Order: sequence, then structure tokens, then C-alpha cells
Amino acid sequence: MNSLLEMYKIDHYFGGLQAISDFNLTLHAGEIVGLIGPNGAGKTTVFNLITGVYKPTRGEIFFNGVLINGKSPHSVTALGIARTFQNIRLFTEMTVIENIKVAYHPRRKYSLFSALLADRNFWEREKELDDTAYQLLRIFDLHDRADEISSALPYGEQRKLEIARALATNPNLLLLDEPAAGMNPAEADQLMEMIHDLREQFGVTIFLIEHQMRVVMGVCERIKVMDFGETIAEGTPEEIQTDSKVIEAYLGEGASGMRLNDGHIIPNLPQRRQSKRIEN
Repeated sequence: MNSLLEMYKIDHYFGGLQAISDFNLTLHAGEIVGLIGPNGAGKTTVFNLITGVYKPTRGEIFFNGVLINGKSPHSVTALGIARTFQNIRLFTEMTVIENIKVAYHPRRKYSLFSALLADRNFWEREKELDDTAYQLLRIFDLHDRADEISSALPYGEQRKLEIARALATNPNLLLLDEPAAGMNPAEADQLMEMIHDLREQFGVTIFLIEHQMRVVMGVCERIKVMDFGETIAEGTPEEIQTDSKVIEAYLGEGASGMRLNDGHIIPNLPQRRQSKRIEN
């Protein structure tokens, strides 16, 4: 398997506060990997380090063999990394299809001069862009709402639109920050199916943060667990659910021997759907 993302000995400080300590990670092409931990563990900080929002205080981050420390977020996106956010960040006054077209914008096939003149080339390329964006919306069953203002969508569909917009940048690595936040069990089930389908259809590697353990255990092949900025466990869903350090981080001391799922004791492991891994 090819290494897609590598993080070596990452430390990050906010002033005198150490948020991340000696963090190491390797993501292979085609994997679905989860990053979990209690609130304040440093999970979103890891995403922000990968995407150029923050520069590591110490350590190195490589994507496809390229050192990306200190690169701007738009440069990281151009290399093939896209993300969603814990709090939905759509362009709320734009339509659904306009949100997708914004992500396609860097790949436009006309010049600024052509756009200013609104010449034939401009309109032909815009039509192609509309068609491409519409086809992506169809995959997410949002094509019937293409001309609606994005803020008018139900919460679950806003989440789907944000994922679709990230995919419009044509990433190799997709970072999902709490994609199931606010979803009911039925919506979470649909999300789990969609995550597998995205990997298979787009050939994308997926790294996700999620608090709904049912989703994490149901889709991830490997899970990394953080607490207070440090890695406390890493392994398969089955290994993580019975790891004493993980149980204590979520449920407190004296909870070892229990299983973890949605923060509750559970008797059985959820069944993971078997899916063919894509090799890049």
C-alpha cells in the first residue's frame, strides 16, 4: 500500500499551552481511518495542521512525498487535500449549485479577460461547469435543489452539500470533521453507506473525526485515539472498543473491561460492511 500522508513527531503549542504532543500518523491510499477522543483532545487541531491553518511547532508533514509544513490552505487544497468542518461552513447566501461551482473555480478553463468580456468561450466553459456541478449534486441526491439558497436546506442535506463541495476540488484525501454531528440514527446509517460509496466511487482516502462511536466503528478500518493532545491507542475497531486506556478516557477510571459505543456500555460489536479497498 502507498503512503499518502505521513506526520512525524508533531508538536503544536498555542502560546505556552501544548495542544499536540509527539503525534505520528501514516495514512495509506484507499483507507478509511478514524480519529477519536474526548472533547479538547486535539483532534481538530490535527486537521488544521494538515490543511495549513496551523504550522506545526515541531515535526514534519508529508503528502504524496511533498513536505507541506507552512503551506497555505489553498496550496494544500491544490495538492489534493479537502475537508469539511465541525460547524458547517457553506456559502449561505449562494445557491446549492453555486457552492459547488466555487470549488471547481480553480479549474476553470477561461481567462480573466474572457470573463470580463463574457465572450463565447466564457459562456461555453460556464455551461460545462454547470453540467459538471449538476452531475455531482445528482450523486448526493441534491440535484432537485440546485437553485435553492443553501441555507434553506435541511441540516442533513447541508452536511451532504459540504461533502460534495469538498469532493469538487478533486482530492486524494478527504478530511471529515464530525460529519454525523446532529444526525439522527437513520441519517447516520445513510452517512455510513455514503462514506463507503465515496471511497469506492471517487477513489479517495478518508480520515474522519467523529463522536458518534457507532459511525466510527461501522466505517473505519483503523482508529487512532487521542487524549490531552497525546495518542493513547491505535488499532482496529474491535481493539479500540476494549482498550482500557480508551475506556478510561471516555468513561473514567474503574471502567476497564467495558466496551465503548456512543459513550455507553455495549454488549456487542457493530458489524462493519465489507468493502473493496482501492489501491492507488
